[in-house]
Amino acid sequence: MNTKYFNKLTLLFLILFLSALNSLAQTTKLPTPREEKLLNGLKLLVWNLPNAEKVSVQVRIHSGSAFDQQNKEGTMALLADALFPNESVKEFFREDLGGNLEVTSNFDYIQIDATATPDQFLTLLETLANAVTNLRIDKEITAKLRAARLEKIKELEKNPAYIADQASAERLFGDFPYGRSQAGTSETLAKIDFADLMLAKERFLTPDNTTIAVAGNVKQDLVIRAARRFFGSWVKADKKVPATFRQPEAPDSKAIIINSPLIENSEIRYALRGLSRNDKDFFASAILVKIMQNRLQKEFTKERQITAFVRQDSNLLPGSIIVGLSNFPFDAKSQLSEKPPRTHMIIFKEENLAANLAYEKISAEEFEKAKNEILTEANKKNSADLWLDIDTFKLVSTKDEFQKINNVSITDVQKFAARLVKEPTVTVVIVKSTDEKKM
Repeated sequence: MNTKYFNKLTLLFLILFLSALNSLAQTTKLPTPREEKLLNGLKLLVWNLPNAEKVSVQVRIHSGSAFDQQNKEGTMALLADALFPNESVKEFFREDLGGNLEVTSNFDYIQIDATATPDQFLTLLETLANAVTNLRIDKEITAKLRAARLEKIKELEKNPAYIADQASAERLFGDFPYGRSQAGTSETLAKIDFADLMLAKERFLTPDNTTIAVAGNVKQDLVIRAARRFFGSWVKADKKVPATFRQPEAPDSKAIIINSPLIENSEIRYALRGLSRNDKDFFASAILVKIMQNRLQKEFTKERQITAFVRQDSNLLPGSIIVGLSNFPFDAKSQLSEKPPRTHMIIFKEENLAANLAYEKISAEEFEKAKNEILTEANKKNSADLWLDIDTFKLVSTKDEFQKINNVSITDVQKFAARLVKEPTVTVVIVKSTDEKKM
């Protein structure tokens, strides 16, 4: 009896020790960059990495599609397209600079990611400076950019998953920026002219709204001098545009059915209002979402054709939590009724799929697994991106972010879960049907 007790006690201490060791391993101190700010307000972050094979430069403009004018959604996405409109520039980065070039845009920012070999660093920085400080926009360029983006959007608008995501966002947020298309629609893009792009450029593409992160085998003093030379003449904004928007009204929780003749299986979305990236409960929310995802995947392990996911879309302003089912075998004729599909009712106790995933009591094992997954993801993230997020989302510091993750308790997660299940849930179903119906 004593031997059994001793073995159990030893096993318990071993588990606790390994958990503590894992926690320490996942809170590695990030290198601190050298920070400089030019007279025009441009912020520089520089890491000297002697063993790096490439030099990376990230230019982040801290304004995104949330600032698009209503009915002209896609303006900031077009502004991002205008930075490097020709494929030949990407070939120049690959073939002449030994690196690559990518431009991304979302609701919160526009970002240029570029790399080159260390001996081509000055050419790399000068090329990026010319793109952002001497951006050319006219009627001809605008028409070309608009046509290229319209072609992409028309393809996206045939994708049932995209349709489901957009419909649930619109239902959840209405006219609030996150309820509108970040990339624009066929209708809104057609309304954008070069004057709209010029206005966006003058308001947002400014040095005092930008942070540049440089990492690689380069001397920090050289980086600072080069930045002053190439970006020093960039004119700062007359005034900053604050990210203030009227809060959205409560969403309509009545489920909506949208017909699509292009699909065989259905797309289903359950959407709830979430938190902003800088909310004090953000990491409690992130851990809960991971738990919900693990629970959902467990439920659908036998349904191999179904893709089930839970994601958290967090932005500068409060975002959303989405539960999604793709390729769901949903028979519109037999299963559309006043209640969700019978298949859901068999798997879950109540009607609200999102609420059920969050409502069930959280075990210590679930909590630790999810928390470790969040820590692992945070540690894998590019260090420069973490530092850029500090400026974009008005966070305290990278050290504070990791401390917040470590400080989250199972009680914090349970409290947030109790809040979440009280939120109105938007339900959107995309089905193959000849008539549009609502349930």
